[in-house]
Amino acid sequence: MFEGRKIRRHWDDKAETWYFSVVDIISVLTESSNPTDYLKKLRKRDPGLSHYIGTNCPQVEMASEAGKNRKMLAGTPEHLFRIIQSIPSKKAEPIKLWLAKVGYERLQEVSDPEKALNRSRTYWQRMGRSQKWIQQRMMGQEIRNKLTDYWKDN
Repeated sequence: MFEGRKIRRHWDDKAETWYFSVVDIISVLTESSNPTDYLKKLRKRDPGLSHYIGTNCPQVEMASEAGKNRKMLAGTPEHLFRIIQSIPSKKAEPIKLWLAKVGYERLQEVSDPEKALNRSRTYWQRMGRSQKWIQQRMMGQEIRNKLTDYWKDN
């Protein structure tokens, strides 16, 4: 998807999450010669996005193109998905379609939790897990849930 282009990233031990350079993502998805300017214009056109970025996307220290550490706008995968939704680019379209598909699947799972279990089982089968392993995994989750419920009630 990113065609071998480097996306700068930083692991935050405290939050236990990855932060990715917003400008790098925009550069790849828009092929803009000036992704920083593109982001400024995008924020100007969409005040909701601008507020979201200002509130949720911190300045994180990462290596600049010159090799020096600089603070730059960064976001978690959740933040990046929100930003990508606002980018009018053909390259962003597959990500938007995937987000719509996953969102729809999750809504179905909320109304019918069995679908989530079936999705997990199918995923593990594709990974090559044995039926015994899958059954043990699902039983382990059931036991943890019962234990958690017991602790809540007592």
